[in-house]
Amino acid sequence: MGKLFGMVGLCWVVLLASIGVQAAEPIKLGAFFDLTGPSSAVGTPTKLVAEMVIKKINDEGGINGRPLQLVIADDEGDPTKAAIIAKKFIESDKVVAIIGPTRTDTGMASKPIIEQSKVPTIMCVGGDPPVTVKPFQWTFKSPQRTSVAVQKTYGYLKKKGVQKIAIITAGDGFGKDGKSWLEKMAPDFGLTILAAESFQPTDSDMTTQLVKLKAASPEAIVCWTIGKAGSIVAKNVKQLGIQAPLFQCHGLPDPVYIQLAGEASEGNIMPSTKLMAVNQLPDSDPQKKVIQEFIRLYTDVFQYDKQFPINTHSGYAWDAIYIIANAMKKAGVENEKLRDAIENTKGYVGVSGVYNITSEDHNGLGIDSMVMVQIVKGQWKMLD
Repeated sequence: MGKLFGMVGLCWVVLLASIGVQAAEPIKLGAFFDLTGPSSAVGTPTKLVAEMVIKKINDEGGINGRPLQLVIADDEGDPTKAAIIAKKFIESDKVVAIIGPTRTDTGMASKPIIEQSKVPTIMCVGGDPPVTVKPFQWTFKSPQRTSVAVQKTYGYLKKKGVQKIAIITAGDGFGKDGKSWLEKMAPDFGLTILAAESFQPTDSDMTTQLVKLKAASPEAIVCWTIGKAGSIVAKNVKQLGIQAPLFQCHGLPDPVYIQLAGEASEGNIMPSTKLMAVNQLPDSDPQKKVIQEFIRLYTDVFQYDKQFPINTHSGYAWDAIYIIANAMKKAGVENEKLRDAIENTKGYVGVSGVYNITSEDHNGLGIDSMVMVQIVKGQWKMLD
């Protein structure tokens, strides 16, 4: 009987604690993503993951007894709309911090407002400018920096003895950032860029550019883009009978890429988060258990994978929100103290890597957070 009353009492304590968290004043986080625009295939599941993380944190007691609340908005991939949303988050919604957006261009458009208003923001963008173009005192990002992905790719090419490459990059902010780092770092890895071409993300055919690259006889072709454009490049490479292996960027390890490119994706190589090859990681890897728990929640509990299969982008919102939540638990929600706590994040083991953020590096991920993967029979094979 005593054990029974003890169990009942414990249940009441848990229930009352839960009610207390829900009744406390929520901490608002702004969250804007490309939900209907050109990167909606990335932005929409990122939103779902953000909601999943918020529920998990609130179910576990919130932040010092207060629940987190997302204020969600769709910037449609439009830089102007992204800036307007950022302003609304700060001035009308009174958010404590911001997660997102999805694209480098929308991130750069909203950044001046974020910096001026002094609201800690962790973006989910692929490009480096938000955390390299000063000022970036209040702006952070959770995906690997472009420079890190280029280093990972070039390190693999060097190890394989490749010396001559050609590059083809998108004309948007992400692609331009990639081109800049590809050109800047090539000499450091003993690489010569024989030819360089560009395209618009909305282009439906890149044959003209690829014919020029083929004529240069490169040992490998490196493409830098996200979304559907990458699959078009892969198809065009196959159609032209180009024998040089195709390397894609860190934005394309995604089952959708394989679906869109079809047979043309076979053999393609790219840098990726460890999320895409978790079962091939050694048990000693500190990320393995974290990633496996993320996958369990994503697929078994919330079943998001039925509509949006897991891809390399899937963990970005998880990491961004946990970094903010951990900082809040230590420093509270006052903007400068929260910002400082985020900037002093050390050893956070996330889905996308182990983060060590500094005043000069508002990302905190190195090349050890990435693996090179190759598409073999429609599956992701870890190469190193």
